[in-house]
Formats: sequence, C-alpha cells, structure tokens
Amino acid sequence: MRPVHHLRRPWWPARVPLRWKIAALAAATAGLVALAVGALVHVWTAIDVRDRAEMEATNTVYSSMDVYRRTGTLAGGAELDPAELPTALRHPTDDERRVAHDGRVEGNLGPSVWGAQRVGGPGSPVLAVRINMSPQLHDLRRLDASMAVASLLSLAAALPLAVYGAGLVARRLRRVAETAARISAGDLDARTGPALGRARGRDEVTDIAATVDLMADSLGRRLRTERQFTADVAHELRTPVGGLLAATDLLPAGETEDLLRARVRDLRGLVEDLLEISRLDAGAEAPVRARVPLAAVVAEAVARTGLDTDVSVTEAPQAPQAPQAPVVDSVGVVETDPRRLERIVGNLVINAHRHGRTPVRVTVEGRTVVVRDHGPGFPADLLLDGPRRFRTGATERGAGHGLGLTIALGQARVLGAELRLDNAPDGGAVATLRLPR
Repeated sequence: MRPVHHLRRPWWPARVPLRWKIAALAAATAGLVALAVGALVHVWTAIDVRDRAEMEATNTVYSSMDVYRRTGTLAGGAELDPAELPTALRHPTDDERRVAHDGRVEGNLGPSVWGAQRVGGPGSPVLAVRINMSPQLHDLRRLDASMAVASLLSLAAALPLAVYGAGLVARRLRRVAETAARISAGDLDARTGPALGRARGRDEVTDIAATVDLMADSLGRRLRTERQFTADVAHELRTPVGGLLAATDLLPAGETEDLLRARVRDLRGLVEDLLEISRLDAGAEAPVRARVPLAAVVAEAVARTGLDTDVSVTEAPQAPQAPQAPVVDSVGVVETDPRRLERIVGNLVINAHRHGRTPVRVTVEGRTVVVRDHGPGFPADLLLDGPRRFRTGATERGAGHGLGLTIALGQARVLGAELRLDNAPDGGAVATLRLPR
C-alpha cells in the first residue's frame, strides 16, 4: 500500500473576499507611489545639497583667495595646507580651483566639501576651505522622516476609503451572483433590480447586471414557450387517445386486442403525465390536506402499483411531552394530501422496479418514507442536476420517458416535503421523502 502524504495547508485563506483584494491592491499602489515620490524627493534634495555645498566651497575659496592676496590674512574659515585636506586637493595646478568630498565625521563636523587653490606658483601653499554639510544632511533626514510619516498618514486615510469603495463594488457583484444563483435554481423571476440594471454611471458591473436580467428574460420566455407547447400537445392528444382507448373495446378479444390496449394505455399514461407536469410547472396545483395514517397511505400506494415490494413500518421515537404542552398528533398520523402522497410513493416504487433490481423495499419511519432498490443506482448527472424529463440518465438503468421522478419532485414541492435522491454505499438507489411537520 502506498503511503498517504498529508499536504500542508497554505497559510493564506482559501477564499479572500474581493473587497479585501481591491483594498490590498489600492494600498500596495499607494505605498509604491509614496515610496517612488519619497525616493525622488530624497535624490533630488541630496543632489541639490551637494551642488550648493560645492558652489559655496568654490565661492568661499575665491573670496578668501582675493582677501589673502590683498591683505595677506585668512578669511572665511580658510586655512593654508590643513592636515585634513584630501589627497586629491594637495597638488592643484596654479589658479585652478578644485572641490572634493570628504565623508569623514570628526566631532561636530560631518561629511564635508573641500575647496582648494594654490596661492602662488609651484611649491606655494594651498589655501583650502571646508564646508560642513551636517546641517543640510540633518534637514534631509528630517525631510525623509516627514515624507515617511505623511505617506503613512495618507495610506491610513486612503485604506478605509479603498475598503469602502471596494465594498460597494463587491456588494453589487454579490447581488448579481445571488440573482444568477436564483435563476440557476429555477427562479426565472429573479432580477438584479433597477439599482444595478439602470445605474446613473454605467460601468462593467452595471453591464453584467443588465446581461443577467436579459438572460433571465430570455430563459423565462423560452421556458414558458416550452411549457405552453407541452400543455397544448398534451391537451390535443388527450381526446384522440381517449377515442383510441374506446375503440379498442370494439376489437375482438385476442392477443392483438390485448397488445393494442396495452400500448394505448401506455400512451394515455404519458399524456396524463405531461398534463400533470404542465400543471406543476404553471403552479396551478394546491394540496388538499387531511389527517391520514402515513403507513396505511403508503401501503395502499404500493399495492396499487401491483409490483412485488416489501413494506416495513418503524415507529419513530417520541419526545417526552411536558404536562402543559398541547396534545400532539397520534403516532403515524400526518396532515398531508393523500392523493399526492400516493402519487409520489407510486412513482418512486415504479421507478425502482423499472430502472433498478429487486428486492425493492419501502420503509416508513415517523414522517419519512424511504424507497430503495438494489440496482446500479442513480447516475451521477441525475444526482448532480436532478431528474430531467424525457431522460433517464445512465443506460444501465433501463429505458423510459423520465417523467416519474420529475412528477414526484413536483408533487413533493406542492406538499412542502423534501425528496432526496441518493445511492446506498453497498449499491442501489435510495429515495427519501420527508414530510413537513
């Protein structure tokens, strides 16, 4: 047996809301802009500080040299052959002013710019001036700190606005998604509403909402057309099929008469199924409720199918009642429409025999009815998408027009019951009907 390797779960959540993605993108964009602006301001300011220091050193050397040559005194902080003078400025050519940067820090003197010029011919001393850039560099650091604080404050102020704006977009998209989900579930009257479909400022979300509404309108028209066509065909076929069934009574008894009668009876059942589906689709069905014993109704429905089916009744456990509690229903008595309940159970039993294999068992427990066969089970697409009319699913489950489960689900919705289709772990199809309280 191959070892099972457990994959480590990623640290990030499986689903991140769109509003937080947009807010994070806006925050990252604002941070990059602030970083770029801060870097440009820092570089430009540093270049300006250096250029000003070089210009000041050059002007100071020029003025100090002029004073020295006229009066023989040193002015403007000038020195002759200072020991700290950079090597590059110790041998300047005659009348040539040079500047050099000195990054050494000595006491209160930080990075500096030296300006130097020889006072006479070759071998004469060098007059040098040192311009300290510490104040300017300190101002540059204060400017950097101010830019950082301003960027953080701007980011802190912009982030809630980005979250709010992203939330507005996310809510609109969520409403469109909810409407699309309702349409997919069969609610073709669902619409995104005028707030999204006819917004003042048209954008992509508005276009999506309008497209979803148009899609629902188109699907609704097509479905209504198909339902009307089914109902019209069923109504038109009902009279000639009835005439055929009556005409079979005039045939002489024999194998031909029996075969023809069986086929006409099948055709009549198909027409009645189509009429029933058209009424269910139109929402024209309403239950006529009565208090009936569930087990007896189920047994009667199974007996009417004429198929060999095991029926078992299991009493559900009853919760203890408080002394002041109202009187509850008798055990096994439900309030429902018995005719529709018999229709559901009968269709499930016939479907189990037609598409499954024996033994077919029907179990009644409390308000739950379970019909199970031991065939290949329901196909995967039926479990995923539900039953479809005129389609039975997998070929191994036999042939048929696929209306039995469709009618059972429609009648269950009329009763407010839940009909769940599933496959048993050891094989076979399982249909579970839970009646409402």
